[in-house]
Amino acid sequence: MTEAPIDGPLVEFFQMVPNPRPPQRADRAVGGVIPARALRYCEAITSASAFGWYVFLPISFKVVWDGHDMLWTYDGVQEWLPLTRDAVQYPHFSEQFNEIAPVNVRGFSPPFLTLSIQPGGLQVWTGCVAKSAPGWSLLVRGVANLPSASYQMFEGLIETDHWFGPLFNNVRIIKTDSPVEFRSDVPFLQVQPVHKDIYADKFLQNFTVKNLDQLSRENWDAFHRTVVLPNVDPERRLGHYAVSVRKRAHHPTPATNIVSTADPNNSVRS
Repeated sequence: MTEAPIDGPLVEFFQMVPNPRPPQRADRAVGGVIPARALRYCEAITSASAFGWYVFLPISFKVVWDGHDMLWTYDGVQEWLPLTRDAVQYPHFSEQFNEIAPVNVRGFSPPFLTLSIQPGGLQVWTGCVAKSAPGWSLLVRGVANLPSASYQMFEGLIETDHWFGPLFNNVRIIKTDSPVEFRSDVPFLQVQPVHKDIYADKFLQNFTVKNLDQLSRENWDAFHRTVVLPNVDPERRLGHYAVSVRKRAHHPTPATNIVSTADPNNSVRS
């Protein structure tokens, strides 16, 4: 893959359901969750945290699952409502959708909550649709470095340069008999741009596996610089990796073709 100019934005977000918190660039500190020491010295964590964009839910809601049935509620409702195979719409959204949408798509407003056939499974729409530049897809996942003890987030890679549909995710509730809250002031998704070349078989088959006795002199020199020197330097300063990454960011190297044309069957193991 060689770097090519993009005509227009890399990603366009369309907020169909009104939301006071539109999608935004992901945060190195994850809203203050990352400890100050890691924020200062651990470039690996902060880079992963900042990669992509946050997508928020338009409203907060809660679900409770007893291992068989699932109920839900949201602000302004004083009761728990059953979640059935019939999908749930955002409050008042279907009417608004039908007023604005062309005649041939009226009645097809995306559902907010859809119960899965898997135990504890729930599909949640963010009220958003995304379109990426040609050749780019979106990795849709939970927020990096912000785990939940109440539910698990699945991940999906969507070709949003062609598929113009609701930006949703599937979750699995793992906490039973207690309300699980999904908050609108906490990002629900992190979406990350991935070029299609990067996850093509031609690219992913291009790897090798070597043993200890196959490390080259260049490999050992790199290991010495990375591991040995920092640990024997009495004046070693913390965050050396972070400093080197930030310096390279200010002086990037020219892009090169990173997809090999070699036969992938000959490059799996050496």
